[in-house]
Amino acid sequence: MSDNPTVLFVCVHNAGRSQMAAGYLQHLAGDRIEVLSAGSAPKEQINPVAVTAMAEDGIDIAAGTPKLLTVDAVRESDVVITMGCGDACPIFPGKRYEDWQLDDPAGQGIEAVRPIRDEIRSRIETLVADLLPHGRPIPRT
Repeated sequence: MSDNPTVLFVCVHNAGRSQMAAGYLQHLAGDRIEVLSAGSAPKEQINPVAVTAMAEDGIDIAAGTPKLLTVDAVRESDVVITMGCGDACPIFPGKRYEDWQLDDPAGQGIEAVRPIRDEIRSRIETLVADLLPHGRPIPRT
């Protein structure tokens, strides 16, 4: 385990919002932040429209696989960011929790998913600046 902070993104299906957030955090923070994502009821594959939206911004999340949320994933995280999964996420003292109110991209077309993607990127940029105050995000390509 590294000394880097660990961030866990949780949404219901771990197929859209949490996968996009994880993709951006990995892209912007590199190996300076450990990134996890999971869902309370994961789908079998990542939402293809989310994959397309991220590819438009130069980030490939196609190889990701939705994962089931576990107590261990929450326990090993420093920051837990939920996105519409309600009370499914266990609470541990001393962890930082945030609930990001974001529209669900499931069943939406690319025109509806792009603003969700852009909002996630903005929030990830703020998160990186907060978690790595002396490090700058990797520049956008």
